[in-house]
Amino acid sequence: MQKLLKKIETVGIVLRPSTPELKALFYEVKHIFERRGADVLIDGVSAGMIGVLGQDFGQMCQKSDLLVCIGGDGTLISLARRSYAWHKPILGINAGTLGFLADINPSEVESFIDKLYEGEYRIDERMMIEAVLKREEKEQSLFSFNDIVISRPSISKMVKVDAYIDNKWFNTYYGDGLIISTPTGSTAYNLAAGGPVTFPLTDAFILTPICPHSLTQRPLVMPADFEIEIKTPEKSSLVIIDGQEQYDFGPDDCLIVKKAPIGARLIHRLERNYFDVLRDKLSWGQVR
Repeated sequence: MQKLLKKIETVGIVLRPSTPELKALFYEVKHIFERRGADVLIDGVSAGMIGVLGQDFGQMCQKSDLLVCIGGDGTLISLARRSYAWHKPILGINAGTLGFLADINPSEVESFIDKLYEGEYRIDERMMIEAVLKREEKEQSLFSFNDIVISRPSISKMVKVDAYIDNKWFNTYYGDGLIISTPTGSTAYNLAAGGPVTFPLTDAFILTPICPHSLTQRPLVMPADFEIEIKTPEKSSLVIIDGQEQYDFGPDDCLIVKKAPIGARLIHRLERNYFDVLRDKLSWGQVR
């Protein structure tokens, strides 16, 4: 658990895309913070969606003491990745369906913001992935909150993925692809593919094959201080970041995966318990 914020004077807000009906909730959150004396900013894309004036996303992040995501878990994941360079704490207000990460419900907003100013909250740092995609003597830095997936280009084909750990060949995966997940992402695609659930504050990589061609291929949990290198002999495959960004990946390319220097900082209520969340959101332990 990280130290609390020294001040909350400026708040930046991002809304779930294509959801103009969030305008009323935005104004509610805005007025609550303003009554506390804070300046409230909104990023330009969200502002255009609801017909108000907004700020450049980078400028908003730079000026803000914390960022507020009004939407679902996908919006929060996107915000964590896009705002990585500024390392600002993120508060998720759940206007989606699951609310696994964005766990403050609209009915709880005012009472929780009161707790923010009273110091009754915590900030958890969730591990993120930093990857470098190397191609044609060019390098592109990518950040991931949940997972990086190396996937087949079409449903009719399989993909071969060569994985190296600290420059030593480790395994060749052949099937629908490979998931490299953070502990936070362990309850996302990794879980659906048969991978293990991992406590979110753990520093670890989870390598989970997707529908492997061999029954001997199994998920692997490994310490996050290892560096993973991915190559493929396939002419066309894909690298997918958090299920939201997609890049072509071929035999002349290389993907270097390592733990990001700083994790995502998520604001939660003090009483939030991860195991309660698992039971509530994933229906663990319920007798049907």
